[in-house]
Amino acid sequence: MKEKKEHLIVTKNLIKNYKSDGMQVEAVRGVDLTIESGEFSAIVGPSGSGKTTFLNIISGLDKPTSGEVWLKGRLLTSLSGGELSDLRRDNIGFIFQAYNLIPVLTVEENIEYIMMLQGVSKEERHQRVLDILKQVELGGMEKRFPPKLSGGQQQRVAIARAMVSRPALILADEPTANLDSKTGTSLLQIMHDLNERTGMTFLFSTHDPMVMEWAKRIVKLKDGRIVDDDTKN
Repeated sequence: MKEKKEHLIVTKNLIKNYKSDGMQVEAVRGVDLTIESGEFSAIVGPSGSGKTTFLNIISGLDKPTSGEVWLKGRLLTSLSGGELSDLRRDNIGFIFQAYNLIPVLTVEENIEYIMMLQGVSKEERHQRVLDILKQVELGGMEKRFPPKLSGGQQQRVAIARAMVSRPALILADEPTANLDSKTGTSLLQIMHDLNERTGMTFLFSTHDPMVMEWAKRIVKLKDGRIVDDDTKN
């Protein structure tokens, strides 16, 4: 019997409008989408298609103009600021194309920051950092500082930081944009293996064909609307 998947994210008639230079921009136009636990999926489309706006809304970083976003069974617009912050902290890991590492903190300090907010003990934080660094092939680099690492190594640290608190969902916004193809492929292999091994859900926002090749499901956005939703066999 096939195991029933949890509906991790559900959006219903999601709409986001904003003003830019006095003009009304319809960034997201009535998107209905369900992401189940364990997916390795990509939201794809050209610049301006609404990919990043959509990711910001489903993560609670931005509010929709109208419509509903449910994360792990909770309606985001019904939550207070503190409740939303806690839900995001405990359930979502973020990977950005610009890495967003703190340069004056060591690799270990960058990775353990979310666990500190969660109240994880110092001993457990340290052990989890060592374990996750081995998984992303950076064992022994916990005392290095980000400026001393290559771009690919910094992105591996960002992946480790996103995953170490064991969130239900990893949101990766153009994670390969600043990387050469060899490094990008290596990182996608790592994320794919972690998805297969842990069941952690990955959702990418990208227009990189390499990411699309790895994704098991591709949701295409155009002008803020879903125009195609294809799951590979």
